[in-house]
Amino acid sequence: MAASPGPAGVGGAGAVQGSGPSGFTFDSGLEIKTRSVEQTLLPLVSQITTLINHKDNTKKSDKTLQAIQRVGQAVNLAVGRFVKVGEAIANENRDLKEEINIACIEAKQAGETIAALTDVSNLNHPESGGQITIFTDKTGVIKAARLLLSSVTKVLLLADRVVIKQIITSRNKVLATMERLEKVNSFQEFVQIFSQFGNEMVEFAHLTGDRQNDLKDEKKKAKMAAARAVLEKCTMMLLTASKTCLRHPNCESAHKNKEGVFDRMKVALDKVIEIVTDCKPKGETDVASISVFTGIKEFKMNIETLRENLYFQSKESLSATLEATLERTEDFTDSAYTSHEHRERILELSAQARRELQQLVSVWIQAQSKKTKSVAEELELSVLKISHSLNELKKELHCVATQRAADLLKYHADHVVLKALKLTGVEGNLEGLAEYACKFSEQKEQLVETCRLLRHVSGTEPLEITCVHAEETFQVTGHQIISAAETLTLHPSSKIAKENLDVFCEAWESQISDMSTLLREINDVFEGRRGEKYGYLSLPKLTKNNANLKSLKADKLDSEEKAKIAKLGLKLGLLTSDANCEIEKWENQENDIVRHGRNMASVAYSLYLFTRGEGPLKTSQDLIHQLEVFAEEGLKVASSVQAFSKQLKDDDKLILLLEINKLIPLCHQLQTITKTPLQNQVFLKADKCITKTRSMMAILVQLLSLCFKLLKKLQMENNRWVSVTSKDSMDGKT
Repeated sequence: MAASPGPAGVGGAGAVQGSGPSGFTFDSGLEIKTRSVEQTLLPLVSQITTLINHKDNTKKSDKTLQAIQRVGQAVNLAVGRFVKVGEAIANENRDLKEEINIACIEAKQAGETIAALTDVSNLNHPESGGQITIFTDKTGVIKAARLLLSSVTKVLLLADRVVIKQIITSRNKVLATMERLEKVNSFQEFVQIFSQFGNEMVEFAHLTGDRQNDLKDEKKKAKMAAARAVLEKCTMMLLTASKTCLRHPNCESAHKNKEGVFDRMKVALDKVIEIVTDCKPKGETDVASISVFTGIKEFKMNIETLRENLYFQSKESLSATLEATLERTEDFTDSAYTSHEHRERILELSAQARRELQQLVSVWIQAQSKKTKSVAEELELSVLKISHSLNELKKELHCVATQRAADLLKYHADHVVLKALKLTGVEGNLEGLAEYACKFSEQKEQLVETCRLLRHVSGTEPLEITCVHAEETFQVTGHQIISAAETLTLHPSSKIAKENLDVFCEAWESQISDMSTLLREINDVFEGRRGEKYGYLSLPKLTKNNANLKSLKADKLDSEEKAKIAKLGLKLGLLTSDANCEIEKWENQENDIVRHGRNMASVAYSLYLFTRGEGPLKTSQDLIHQLEVFAEEGLKVASSVQAFSKQLKDDDKLILLLEINKLIPLCHQLQTITKTPLQNQVFLKADKCITKTRSMMAILVQLLSLCFKLLKKLQMENNRWVSVTSKDSMDGKT
């Protein structure tokens, strides 16, 4: 998998999350198979639960019996594939082989049990009266399903340990090579070792990128993205800084510059291992969580509990929480760059919050002794008053921080001081260097302080972490730019020294650009514009055609409508499983028909989860976007099948064209439905869309099966023709 970018300032925030605890990175095929198996297996187990929770007196139709049998067979097939992957992992890792194999055996037994108990094809025939099935032994199938989930979880957790071990081993290799690079004394030796270092960094980047994608905790994901961004940028810095040191071995500023890069990379490598192993060094605190907005949020939650329980906490702890939060506003009031009006307003709102807390405590004491309606109303009013004051304080702090950041970004857009530093270096102007280094240091301190203020008003933990990352980057890169400029000024004709300064300046400009994105995201969060960010299959995001759906977001379905949607979803889930089984048969997984078919199955699976109230699709807009993607992929499947049909004889071609002619109109109909505004008719729209999707999936299963058979037939005919041609050729020679 490609490494997913992280939050702003670290590289974006659109990572698609993995479906399991970790990705298996032994080879790309193995990883794809594992994810496909998880995606197929786990929803099928929940479908079994749905099917067995029927009323005993419900008449068992042929369709119900067939559905049950298909689920059982699909689970058993998926378990078989899962076990193969588990065994491959076990063979690669001798220390965990026994544990993984035991879990695989349990999974296999559970799959076979489920298949046997759901074999109800002959249930309506008299001779099958003594057969034990899901209807006669519900307990057995529930036990088997639980054993299956337990054993699958064991395999995934053990595989997770394998991935962690891989990352640690890879980090150790990188560190060992870095130590050799630090001690190198010749260009030739440096080039050889750096080549090895580059390969090791690529491997480490792939492993950590997969891990980042699979992390469910957004906070950890942001930390991982920050650490990986440091390593990515520092790799180029390490190259030029080391070359500069080798060219100018007696230059103190060159050595200082190089040491800064190595030190930062080592810290980033340690941070990755800390995230992966979930272990913090002793005594280390989580600085990113200490912000004014976090403190206000915690305080407001505490005072709101008073409505339910007057004795839940002490007055001292409530006062301490508020005081600690207001103390953090000193970062704003103590700043030389905060205007007098803003400073006065922040101090005034802080004093008001303290006064209102005293009033709240006074009413709180009364409420504990007098349980009257008037006292309860007074307490509610006190809670609302202090909440309002704190909200006003938040607005003021947000205004100060974001306005400062916007002004600085505008001022730094032309990078005037940075360009002047480069020029003084090339000219060898030591006096000019001193002047511009002083100006640049001042700018650096302003940016560092602004990042600290932005962290206080960021509003989410991932954005707080991104602010900390930006602050550290400006601090460290600022010092390194000055040392690189000093080296160039001392050696103005040195091409490598100039290249080194350019690399550090580019990193600075890149961080300024990232800060602009960060500011935009902070404003979005504050104004409530930031929604769910999911991107399936790297296809286009939500388009303007979906604007009419905003009003549908708040509509709710009644219980009968939910039940109907869930039933449609269950059938869609079964068809998704069938499609995955057909896809597994193909040897060439990169075939266009297979690729687009897999994409359709992936979207169908997300829609199935949506009908159960699960998965990443949360709103009507999310649903409509995925339906548009689904229709698009359906048309691509039709196009690919049409291209394939040109290789076939007329009879075979006709069969395929008939199926394509069913699929294409459905794709266009689905596109029309998604673009048609249906105010206050969420159920009607969802019902139509999922029904169309189900019909398209049924055709897809049919097409995958037909194309697979026709491809095999075509290959056999081609082989026969080659064989006959070879024989004729030999006869001619004789």
